Amino acid sequence: MAEQEEGVLFNEGNLTCIAQNWSSIPDDVVQRYAATTKRLDMSFNVLRELSGLENFTLLEELVVDNNELGDSVRFPPLNHLHTVMLNKNAIMNIDGLLEDMGKQLPALRFLSLLGNVACPNELSSSEKDEDDYRRYRLYVLYKLPNLRFLDSRPASQKEKAEAARSGQFMKVVRMDETTTDTGRPRARSSEVSGEDYTPLPQTLASAGDHKGTFGVCRYVYYGRHSEGNRFIRNRDL
Repeated sequence: MAEQEEGVLFNEGNLTCIAQNWSSIPDDVVQRYAATTKRLDMSFNVLRELSGLENFTLLEELVVDNNELGDSVRFPPLNHLHTVMLNKNAIMNIDGLLEDMGKQLPALRFLSLLGNVACPNELSSSEKDEDDYRRYRLYVLYKLPNLRFLDSRPASQKEKAEAARSGQFMKVVRMDETTTDTGRPRARSSEVSGEDYTPLPQTLASAGDHKGTFGVCRYVYYGRHSEGNRFIRNRDL
């Protein structure tokens, strides 16, 4: 039997709470509907957290499109949740989210992140192209190998095999808004690990005293404006 009051509609396990201006799930909604809800739609709110979701123990589908969920969003353990729609939120970095989903949502098979900065396609930026999106998909499928569907496309066996082989190398370094003195974008300091280094040495090397070296950088910048990847230690110049 359907129940409806103050914009909340519940019908046979489906709970719809669209455009209620919620920043979190109200306690009375949790108390009344959590135990029997299998599909929850809270699109077009202003959600910034998912506290209270842990009470929806039978939840199978979650739709939170067009909210304000950011990089700090975390999921409680939900063993039946197989579909998560997070389109058009405020997610800029997916690392923490993917780690969390991998641990907390063992049944997850369908995920959509379209419209977030972390999902590099035309919906998030006109500067992104198909190559950016392809690398993103390989990285997500590497982190969540059980996905069957990512965004608007199914995950093929061929794509999963490629993700297993090279997905770990597809993490894209996001560039900061600030630039260097030459006008080039500056890499975020949070993405750099290992010993500190600068593009050029602080002092000049003596004539004839030079040598080249190959090094390994943990992250690679991919993009249409990339000039290649260089990694030079000061002491080797």
